[in-house]
Amino acid sequence: MTKNATAREAGTEAEDNRPPDIETMRDSARTLLVEGAELPAPDELDILTVALRGHIHLLIPEVAAAAAREPKDSIPRYCALACIGEAHNKLRLGDGDTLPIRVSVARKLARVVNALCDHHENLSGVRP
Repeated sequence: MTKNATAREAGTEAEDNRPPDIETMRDSARTLLVEGAELPAPDELDILTVALRGHIHLLIPEVAAAAAREPKDSIPRYCALACIGEAHNKLRLGDGDTLPIRVSVARKLARVVNALCDHHENLSGVRP
């Protein structure tokens, strides 16, 4: 069974042609977005934030490639490209100095991961 990609390991330069592991990415995001769920410990939050950033870096080119296959006047294409722009903006956010800010940043990243996963599934026709 071929593994799907989540985030590229640091220092790896070889092209990775595995499809994104959407299920794992959604699970990472769900950790922070499920209402009433217990927040991860501060060190786990840091690890999760790094993973979410990695997921976004992996998803942006995948969604861009899928959007490029759509007609120029396609609404799904336009929405996906807008989401990519928002994802770039969220990647510019700092991690935050206090726990509430760190949680807020991580939740924003998690929402972007979910949105990019949605666009990837919609544009590629792949459903879980």
